[in-house]
Amino acid sequence: MPFTIASPAVVPVGPDAVAVPGSPAVANPTPRALHARLLANAALRRQRGLQRREERRTEDAAYWINAAFAAVTKAAETRRTASVLP
Repeated sequence: MPFTIASPAVVPVGPDAVAVPGSPAVANPTPRALHARLLANAALRRQRGLQRREERRTEDAAYWINAAFAAVTKAAETRRTASVLP
């Protein structure tokens, strides 16, 4: 039985290979924009962790709170290595 492999419907373009299909691609964000995005991501992860803690899902809460810490650490590293100020 012959078959062909179809190409994916959405092909990532640019540096963000895990972008949500349909979202605009951000090519080479400035260090300041990257720092802001990382901090916003950390805040969302922390909120998700606190929500899971209220739902008594301790394993999920620990994961999300640790993921928030990792995002803050990466943001701090970005701030140290690149000039965030204009």
